Amino acid sequence: MTEYLFGIKELDDLIGGVKEGTNLMLIGPPMSGKDDLVNTIIYNGLKEGDSSIIVSTRETGERVLDWFSNNGLDTDTANLGVVDCVTKTLGIPALDKDHIKRAASPVDLTGIGVRIGQYFEEFLVQKEGPGLRFCINSLSTILMYSNLQTLFRFLHVFTGRVKASNSFGIFIVEDEMHDPQTVATLKQLFDGMIEIKETDSGYSIRILGITPKPTPWYEFEVDGSNVRIEKPE
Repeated sequence: MTEYLFGIKELDDLIGGVKEGTNLMLIGPPMSGKDDLVNTIIYNGLKEGDSSIIVSTRETGERVLDWFSNNGLDTDTANLGVVDCVTKTLGIPALDKDHIKRAASPVDLTGIGVRIGQYFEEFLVQKEGPGLRFCINSLSTILMYSNLQTLFRFLHVFTGRVKASNSFGIFIVEDEMHDPQTVATLKQLFDGMIEIKETDSGYSIRILGITPKPTPWYEFEVDGSNVRIEKPE
């Protein structure tokens, strides 16, 4: 594999795929479709045989898997692993499952890191998958419990691992939750950004850093795993 496709025709036509080893920040306001967008990018990769790891700091592992099941993916057979950072914080006694590994909380970066490493080992070494998509949803939740320096060190390890393994990483950040200096510091770890902004008619999206110049802003809508991008006339 030499590139990863989003599986969203308009975006793939614009940028021609994402090079192996690329890490992207996905930043946008709350309720702007970020979760569905990144799930769709992962979903489209799983359909093509890629493996995927999702670190979930806001939804239980079961809720994450339900999204994929509800959109037609056979999660029993897909190479999809979820690091669930939520269930144990709710006081719910829950064991690991085939596609879910539980961490103690979003602040348990050591435990999260161990479980991520187990999935990298399973998908890239044991199963020798053709490609791997890695997502943390979201960095903003971790920053509520941790400091920027600690998160930066943690991310440095795993953005490096994405590069070394020729994988594709997407890391979600909530816009307007952080001061500009925090976002600027995090940006140092990424090769580019998927940026979402609110408009009078909805939301628009553009991509920066992985093409010679930023793409134009395009209006978009997300409905489950269907993403509609409207190019300007």
